Amino acid sequence: MLDARWWQRGIVYQIYPRSFMDSNGDGIGDLSGIRSRLPYLAWLGVDAIWISPIYTSPMADFGYDVSDYRGIDPRFGTLDEFDALVRDAHATGLKVILDFVPNHTSDQHPWFVESRASRESAKRGWYIWRDPAPGGGPPTNWLSEFGGPAWEWDAATGQYYYHAYLKEQPDLDWRNPEVRDAMLSVMRFWLDRGVDGFRVDTIHHLIKDSELRDNPPNPQWKPGMPPHRKLLRLYTTDRPEVHEAVAAMRRVLDDYDDRVLIGEAYLPFDRLMAYYGQDLSGMHLPFNFHLIGAPWDARAIAEIVREYEAALPQGAWPNWVLGNHDKPRIRSRVGAAQARVAAMLLLTLRGTPTLYYGDEIGMCDVPIAPGEVQDPFEKNVPGLGVGRDPERTPMQWGGGAGAGFTTGRPWLPLAPDADRTNVEALRGDPGSILSLYRALIALRRAQPALAVGAYAPLAAGEGVLAYAREHGGRRLLVLLNLSSRPRRLALAAGASGARVLLSTGLDRAGERLDEAVELRPDEGLIAEAPGAPG
Repeated sequence: MLDARWWQRGIVYQIYPRSFMDSNGDGIGDLSGIRSRLPYLAWLGVDAIWISPIYTSPMADFGYDVSDYRGIDPRFGTLDEFDALVRDAHATGLKVILDFVPNHTSDQHPWFVESRASRESAKRGWYIWRDPAPGGGPPTNWLSEFGGPAWEWDAATGQYYYHAYLKEQPDLDWRNPEVRDAMLSVMRFWLDRGVDGFRVDTIHHLIKDSELRDNPPNPQWKPGMPPHRKLLRLYTTDRPEVHEAVAAMRRVLDDYDDRVLIGEAYLPFDRLMAYYGQDLSGMHLPFNFHLIGAPWDARAIAEIVREYEAALPQGAWPNWVLGNHDKPRIRSRVGAAQARVAAMLLLTLRGTPTLYYGDEIGMCDVPIAPGEVQDPFEKNVPGLGVGRDPERTPMQWGGGAGAGFTTGRPWLPLAPDADRTNVEALRGDPGSILSLYRALIALRRAQPALAVGAYAPLAAGEGVLAYAREHGGRRLLVLLNLSSRPRRLALAAGASGARVLLSTGLDRAGERLDEAVELRPDEGLIAEAPGAPG
C-alpha cells in the first residue's frame, strides 16, 4: 500500500466557510480568509480541505440551497478568489474538496423558477411535481427532514412539489436524464477549475420511489424525537436506483486524474457498503459516521470497528469521522480529557480520517440563546435539541474581541473560553491538544503502519480499546483508556519491551513497556513492538 492514493494515506480537514476566517470584517468567513490560513493547515499537517457550500445562495439553509452551481456567493468572494485559493492550496501541498449538493436546489434557482412558471414549462419535469391525493391534500405522507410535510402546494399551477428539507429547497428529479446531464456538467465545471474531488451531500436521498408509496410508521418513535422520524424513510431514501446515479458521478471523476468522490449517507453498515458500487465503481469513500453516535465505551467501539471492517467489500477503503457541521462536537460528547483519546483513535484506525475544524483545539458546542438561533432546523422544531448552530461557531484563532476570526460582529457567538481555547494560546503549549493533534498527524505521516497498515484487534480489559497496526514488518500497538480510572493491561507474548512513540499526555515517548502496561485515566499510548526494523 505504499503506492496508496492521496485520499487513502491523507487526512481530510472540513472547513465550514462561514465560521473559519473572516477577511473583511462582516462577521462571516470567506475564501480569502481560508486562503490566509493555509499556512496553519500546512503546519498542522493535514492533506486536504473539504469546504462546505460556497455557491450562490439565498442562505435559507446556509448554502445548501443553491441558486447558481457555477457561481460563488458574494458573501464568500468571487470565482477569481476561489481560483487563487485552489492555486495557493496546491502550492502548499493541500488538495481541495468541494461540497456538491445534487439532491435539491434553491427555490430561487432559475431552473425552479422556470419549472414553477407553468405545467407546460420545459423544466417542469426537472423537479418532482404531483397532483393532490384523490381526497385532496399532499400526494403522500412523506415528511420533511426539517419538520412538517415534505410537499408544498403551488396554487398557481395546482400541484405540489416535493422537498426533503426546507420548502425553499425543492428536490430535483434525478430520474430525468436532463437533470442528470446538467448536474454532471456542474461537476466537470469545478473539476476543470482544479478541485480534487467532491463530498456529495445527502446522497441517499437522490432517488425517490417511482410509485409514491407512503412511508410506514416508525415503531421506535417517541414524543420528543424529531418529527420526521415518525416515519421510516423506506420510499424516500436509499432507493436501489440511486447507485446508477452514483456510478454516473464516479465516471465523471474517472475522466480526471486522481480525484476523490465522498458521499454523505447516514446508513447501517450493510446498506452503506452498497455505495462503494459494484466492483468499487461508486463512491471512493461513503462516509462512516458510526463513531459519532456511538456510546463512548471500549467494547461498543471495538464492536463497531469489527462490524465495519467485516462489512467492507474486497478492496474498499475505510474511513472514520468523529464530528461535522451537523453533529455535536466530540469534546462536548466525551469531555476534554477523552477528546484527546478520541484524537488518537481517529488518527490511528485503518482508513481515511476526516477532522472537523476546531476539534484540534478542543472547541466545544456553544450555547445559543433563542434570539441568536440561525439554524432553520431549530427554528422549525424548537426545543428538541436539533439545532446545529452550537457546533458551527467561529474558529478561535486568538484571544480578544473576535477571537482572531473577525474584526466585526461574528455571525454566531464565540465560545466563552475562546480567550484560552485558541490556536495562538495552544500552539505555544507543548502539552496542548493542538500539540497532540500535530504530533499524531506527524506520526501518521512517518509511519506507514498507521497510514496504510493492516488492523488487528487486541485483547484488553474493561474500559480499554487496544489494536495493532502493521506494515512492512513494523508493528504498532494502540492502547486507549476510554475511562476515567487507571487501567492495567497485560501485553501479549512478544510485546513486552515495546517502546512508546506517543502518549496523549505527550510525556512518555521512549518509555519501555513491561509485560503489564499501566494506563493513566483518560490516556492513550502508541507503542512500537520489539523486533521491528530500525
